[in-house]
Amino acid sequence: MIPGEPLWRFPRFFGEYMKITILCVGKFKEKYWADAAAEYTKRLSRYCSLRIVEVPDEATPENASEKLEMQIREKEGDRLLAWLERNAPDPSALVVALAIKGKTMDSVKFAGTVADDMSRGISHIVFVIGGSLGLSDGVLKRAQKKLSFSEFTFPHQLMRVILLEQVYRAFRIINRQPYHK
Repeated sequence: MIPGEPLWRFPRFFGEYMKITILCVGKFKEKYWADAAAEYTKRLSRYCSLRIVEVPDEATPENASEKLEMQIREKEGDRLLAWLERNAPDPSALVVALAIKGKTMDSVKFAGTVADDMSRGISHIVFVIGGSLGLSDGVLKRAQKKLSFSEFTFPHQLMRVILLEQVYRAFRIINRQPYHK
């Protein structure tokens, strides 16, 4: 994004809402996470077409070996990749993996990145959140971008809420609407 360049003034892009999919492993286990996600889902409905897709997670024993953890990541990764193959095969879909070693940015830069993606003809962004053990190598290779919100590790259920909030904040920034700092 070029400084001083006008930002998108309307939530619609070429007559249709931008599609945002959050593809994640597992369901919410606590009601408060589901309630928070529902609130941001409601707020986002005026800016984009949002879809949240949950693939089943694998039970992870407390003292799982590295080999077992890798097998679990692969099983969950296979489910994510199968969904991507069926639902995001075309070039107008951008796959963004949330990964600790991804690129970090502030909220304004993130909004600029989303606006830039829209201006390049991206009509569908799929954010992928792994399970408690993270993402498989296959999913990380499939993603065109890798994004990190922090060097901290967050529970994957909380990460979904944080992502929804940041996507909402990005659309508010893109549309030059106030949002608390």
